[in-house]
Amino acid sequence: MSETKEAKRTKTSPDAAPPIPFDTERLDAILDRAGIDALIVSSKHNIQYILGGYRFFFFNHADAAGVGRYVPLLVYQRGNVDKTLYTGNYMEHFERDLGALWAPDFVPSWYGHSAMQTAVDHLKRLGLASGRIGIEPAFLGVDAADVLRKELPRAEIVDALVPLERFRAVKSPKELEYLRAASDRVVDSMMTVIAEHGAGASTRELAEALRCQEVLRGLEFDYCLITAGTSHNRAPSDKMVWGEGDVLSLDSGGSYKGYVGDLCRMGIHGEPDAELEELLAEVDAIQQAARTPIKEGALGSDIYAAVEEPLRRSKHNNVLEFVAHGMGLITHEAPRLSTEAPVPYPADHAKLPLEAGMVLSIETTLPHRRGYIKLEDTVAVTKTGWDAFGDRGRGWNRGGTSV
Repeated sequence: MSETKEAKRTKTSPDAAPPIPFDTERLDAILDRAGIDALIVSSKHNIQYILGGYRFFFFNHADAAGVGRYVPLLVYQRGNVDKTLYTGNYMEHFERDLGALWAPDFVPSWYGHSAMQTAVDHLKRLGLASGRIGIEPAFLGVDAADVLRKELPRAEIVDALVPLERFRAVKSPKELEYLRAASDRVVDSMMTVIAEHGAGASTRELAEALRCQEVLRGLEFDYCLITAGTSHNRAPSDKMVWGEGDVLSLDSGGSYKGYVGDLCRMGIHGEPDAELEELLAEVDAIQQAARTPIKEGALGSDIYAAVEEPLRRSKHNNVLEFVAHGMGLITHEAPRLSTEAPVPYPADHAKLPLEAGMVLSIETTLPHRRGYIKLEDTVAVTKTGWDAFGDRGRGWNRGGTSV
């Protein structure tokens, strides 16, 4: 199509080029170990990471456009960062002119087939028509994939999901501050919602209030899983009401600069009795046990080993659920520590050492006749231990105190 013609290609002069926003040596080393010559990156989160946090605002809500969808692609050749190409919507010239979009080579494209044609033409110019090319199959449309197979029949196409996840797994100080801010603001939002709602509020009303509080604090609201009373149904509903004496579980994700804060806190109308205090204390004890081995060099599997004893001796061990997983631009990213997580994947980091800068979500759930009892915390690995983000409000928070 005409939008991919060479006349519309723009390059940044070396003098005007902004600094490279990612660790090229780390990426090159990861790709070298995987035997990958070049990447065609197609997921929004990985493009955002490589472009230093950039995401085109126009398609934040949805990708649909005209008779197809917005398909940004980034082509990176191992060891040749100056040849990186980005193809996206023609309006991204505005961002490029403002210095928000790093890319030595930018070509506008419409739809997946033309974006991929731009990418494969670039790979051919780089002499990689028969190279080993890493893609993200789960984030690549059929129209784009068809062009790739047709235009590069001699290339070896491999899945680059794991190398790209390992590239993102260790967070920079700036990323850690984003995750801390996201976690703090999610918890602050939860505390406000619990305090400002008396008995009789529906779970849909509470979830909407939480969305508003997160947006007021500069977050993008992702979701709210919520239960009230003895129900274990976590979908917001007008039919579910938080009544006097009832427990409330708020489990929410909110993103700051693209980084997800995902935590769960408990509320109650009135005072918790001895049984409820004991139930939440049991959940918290498992949460604290999971933190004990965390530090640089510990194995990911050490976290699961640390909770085996408190889980075993619990009289609720037949229903207790524990999981620890990586957090960052997406939930359940590397490090992946167990095959028993609710999101199915291999535990390919369980026997690998944790690294300072990795971030974990640790969650323990007790579905009980008194209600859905859960805590979820965000913990960053440090050289000597761990640092918990948003680490407050972990007991029974009283509802309606600001009413």
